[in-house]
Amino acid sequence: MVFYTAVILIGLFVLWGLISPTSLAQVATLALQFTTSKFGWMILIITFLVLVFMMLLAFSKYGRIKLGKEDDKPEFNNITWFGMLFSAGMGIGLVFWGVAEPLDHYIYPPAGIEALTPKAANAAITFSFFHWGLHAWAIYCLVGLTIAYFRFRKNKKLLVSETLSPIIGSNPNSAKAKCIDILAIIATSFGVATSLGLGAMQINGGLNSIFGIEVNYFNQLIIITIATILFLLSASTGLEKGIKILSNINVAIAVFLLVFVLIAGPTATIFEIFTNNLGNYLQNIVSMSLRLTPFRDSKWISDWTLFYWAWWIAWSPFVGVFIARVSKGRTIREFIIGVLLVPSLFSCIWFSVFGGTALNLEMNTGVRLLEALNTDMTSTLFITLNSLPLGGIMSIIATVLIMTFFVSSADSATFVLGMFSSKGSMTPSTKVKLIWGILQALIAVALLLSGGLEGLQTMSIVTALPFSIILVLMMISFVIELRKEIVYKPSKHKR
Repeated sequence: MVFYTAVILIGLFVLWGLISPTSLAQVATLALQFTTSKFGWMILIITFLVLVFMMLLAFSKYGRIKLGKEDDKPEFNNITWFGMLFSAGMGIGLVFWGVAEPLDHYIYPPAGIEALTPKAANAAITFSFFHWGLHAWAIYCLVGLTIAYFRFRKNKKLLVSETLSPIIGSNPNSAKAKCIDILAIIATSFGVATSLGLGAMQINGGLNSIFGIEVNYFNQLIIITIATILFLLSASTGLEKGIKILSNINVAIAVFLLVFVLIAGPTATIFEIFTNNLGNYLQNIVSMSLRLTPFRDSKWISDWTLFYWAWWIAWSPFVGVFIARVSKGRTIREFIIGVLLVPSLFSCIWFSVFGGTALNLEMNTGVRLLEALNTDMTSTLFITLNSLPLGGIMSIIATVLIMTFFVSSADSATFVLGMFSSKGSMTPSTKVKLIWGILQALIAVALLLSGGLEGLQTMSIVTALPFSIILVLMMISFVIELRKEIVYKPSKHKR
C-alpha cells in the first residue's frame, strides 16, 4: 500500500509538471508564500530545538548506549563512514553553492548590512557556515540516530513510523504508520530531486566552461538522463560495492580539490577568513538561529535560511535512514559527535576556501565574478578555478566530482526509498530501486521545467513543513524510550 500510494501520488505530480509546468509553478509559488509567511517561525524554532536536543543528548548519561547489542562492532571504518555521511548529506549542494552563496550574500546581504563592503563579505562567509553547519547536521543526526536506535537496539524495522511507536502504537500496518511512511517517501523524493536538479545545472555549467556547451534545459535533461543510467547501474550492485566505492572516490576528489585551491589561492587570507568567521558563527549562533524580520519586508530569510532548513528537513528521512543503516555498533555519543561536528567543520573549511577565494578575487583583482553570478550562477565556480594555476584541469576535476556526487546521492536515495517502500527491508529489490531511480529523475525534470532553480527550492520548502512536525514527535518518542534504559556508570577502583 505504501509503495503504490507513494508512486501514484508522485507520478501524478510528475505528469502535472510535464504537461502544465506553468500551472505547477503558480501553485507551488502560492504554497511557498503561505508556508514561509505563516510557518517560517515554526521551522526556525523546531530546527534550533533539534540542535539543542542533540548537543544535550551527546553529553548525557545516555551517550554510552550502543546502537545495537553491546558486542556489536561498526560495519565500516571511520574514513568510509565519514565519506558516506558526506556524500549522502551534502555532496552536490556544497559544490554548487561553495562559491555562489558567499558571492550572492556579498552583493545581496541580510537586512541591516551594506552591500559590497568588508562587513558584507564577512557576513557572507558567516551565514554560509550557518546554513551548512550544525543545524543541517543536527536534523540529519536526529532522524538517523532515532532510526538506528529503534532498529538496532529495539529490533524495529528501518521505517520512520517505527521511531514513533511509543506515541502512535506499535502496529506497523496502522493508518497512522502508513501515512507517516508515505510522507517520508514524498519528502525524500522532492528533497533528493532538488539536489539532482542543482547537480544537472552545475554539470551543465562545467561543460560550458570546459567545452562551450550551451547552458539550457535541453542539455540539463540530457545530463539527468545519462546520470540516471549511471546511478541505476550503481544501484544494482548493492550497498557494499556501488555506494561504498563512490563515497570513497567522492571524498578523495573533494579533499584533493580543496587542498589545491587552498594552496593555489590566497592561503593566508583563507586561514584568516576561516578563523574570523568561525568565531562570528559560534558567537552569534543563537541570534542567527531565531532571526526573523517582523517589522521589515525582507525576503532574504525565506530565500536562504528557510529554504535551507526546509531542504535539510526534506532530505532528513533519506540521509537519516542511510546513515542509520551504516552506523550499527556505534554509541550514541560517537554517532552524534561524528555526524554533527566532523561534516559541519568540513563545510566551514569548504566555504572558507572556495567562497573566500572567490571574494578575494572579486574584491582585490580584476575578475568580475558578480557579473557572472547574475548571468549564470553555475559559472562562478569554474571562473574561480580558471583564475588559478591549472584552472582548466581543476574545472574538469570539479565536473567529475559533481557527477560522482550526483550518482552517489541518487544511488543512496534509491536504496533508502526502496527500504521505505519495502516494509523497512534492509535489502530492497533491484526492481523497486530502479522504479524509484526513474521517478526521482522525472521529478527533477518536472521541477526544472516549472521554474528552474526557483522550482527546485519551492517544492523543498513546501514538502518540509509537515515533516517538521515529525521531528518534534521523534524527539518526544526517543526520550520516552531512553528513560526505559538502565545505564550503568563505569566503576572506579581506587589503588
